[in-house]
Amino acid sequence: MNRRVWPYLMGTAWQANVVGAVGTWAYFRFIDYQAMDNQRMPGPGELLYFVVGLLGLIAVGQVAGLVWNRPLDGPLPPPAGPAGDLARRRAIQMPFFVAAATLVGWTAAGVIWGVGWQLIAGYFTPAHSMRMIFGITVISGGAATVLAFLIVERHWRRVLPDYFPAGGLTTVPGAPRLPVRVRLLVVLLLMAVLPITVLGMASIRGATAALAAGGDPSETISRMILVVVSLVLATMITSVGLALSVARSVAEPLGRLQAAMGEVERGRLDVHCPVVSNDEIGTLTEGFNHMVRGLAERALLREAFGKYVSEEIRDEILSGRITLEGEPREVTILFADIRDFTPWVEASDPREVVRDLNAYFTEMETAIRAHGGLVVQYIGDEIEAVFGAPVARAGHAGQAVRAALEMRRRLAAWNASRTRTGRVPLRNGIGIHTGTVLAGNIGSADRLSYALVGDSVNLASRLQGLTKELRADVLVSGATRARLDDRDLPLTALPAVKVKGRTAEVEVYALG
Repeated sequence: MNRRVWPYLMGTAWQANVVGAVGTWAYFRFIDYQAMDNQRMPGPGELLYFVVGLLGLIAVGQVAGLVWNRPLDGPLPPPAGPAGDLARRRAIQMPFFVAAATLVGWTAAGVIWGVGWQLIAGYFTPAHSMRMIFGITVISGGAATVLAFLIVERHWRRVLPDYFPAGGLTTVPGAPRLPVRVRLLVVLLLMAVLPITVLGMASIRGATAALAAGGDPSETISRMILVVVSLVLATMITSVGLALSVARSVAEPLGRLQAAMGEVERGRLDVHCPVVSNDEIGTLTEGFNHMVRGLAERALLREAFGKYVSEEIRDEILSGRITLEGEPREVTILFADIRDFTPWVEASDPREVVRDLNAYFTEMETAIRAHGGLVVQYIGDEIEAVFGAPVARAGHAGQAVRAALEMRRRLAAWNASRTRTGRVPLRNGIGIHTGTVLAGNIGSADRLSYALVGDSVNLASRLQGLTKELRADVLVSGATRARLDDRDLPLTALPAVKVKGRTAEVEVYALG
């Protein structure tokens, strides 16, 4: 037997049965004391019958428990398949099984002592037998059944999540479901109906005894007062206990859910709230766990997505602010290309080329990001970057020029470390132009990429190509120069040039 199951089954149900046994004794001792002969000592046959009947009920209960709980013997969590499904269903049914077994046991006890006992004792009558069955099965058995369910459910909730580590408790087919409303209604009815029933029985028996006795009924009245006071006290204690038990069954899972929500609010997305019931609270908890998993997956996607595109593009795409149609925007475009890339690749090991390219791109992108720029794409050994999109920024022209200066400094420092190890230094050319482009998601409905489209993009690329002819590593267009706030940037005017695709000459500056 699974060590987690049997102690909970036998170590909790006995408490309810003990309460029921005490209630039975009190009921027939003070309430319906005429239902059985309490004035004489039971004979040997009656004692033997009592012992055999009690042991028989215990033995049948143990055997039934062992057989019913056999599917729970396997490993935790249960494996997939029919056997695992049965184990999970039985795990949910555990409190219901214990309650049902308790009710069946007390029903059998009502027959054993309400019929068989009176037959052996020699005072059997149908009226007495019905009163015995009513007191044992309805009064004591009803209270013991509800109490067994609440006690077992409370303890079993500590084990139940082991059968459902990934959730899914509320979707198990064939499992009974006890809504919170029904739970509260049953307990309220129990607290209201049983005391009234017992009080009514006490009043009837007291009045009957008083009429039968004749004369001064003071003894009967005193007995009735004692019964009423005892009943009130017992009802108060029972009501408080049941109320606390039901309140705990609702408040504890809600408290854990509230604590888990607080953890999520503080940024923890690895929180899992155990689902301990398949009622409305369990459904709410399942929904919370699904929500947290969705948030964690979204955060993971967001982090992974940010490795393929920039944080700016990622945030704009996920927020839905980048449209498929794109939008016109004035930006500054920067193109950077490695000089003599083909000869270097041919003379180098491919793996070394990839490592060096990654290191070079890391240095260049760091400089671009430091000044508010965004790398749109890598094209072979070329970098296309934009300043002023997708998030609009003031002074994007100056940011692009200062980023070019930073790229130059970083390339020089990186080349110094390469030279010390005997590797060939790399050179690049940078072209910068400011103008209006169409910026947005470009592509098909199934595959998109953030891109810049327009003549300004072509001009920035042409300027990068002219760096070889004009012997300058950084060329800035006149449009960019006109929008610079910082006039102290080291720019040297060069003769206007003609570029492919344009009839008018382009004003250019070399960044000193």
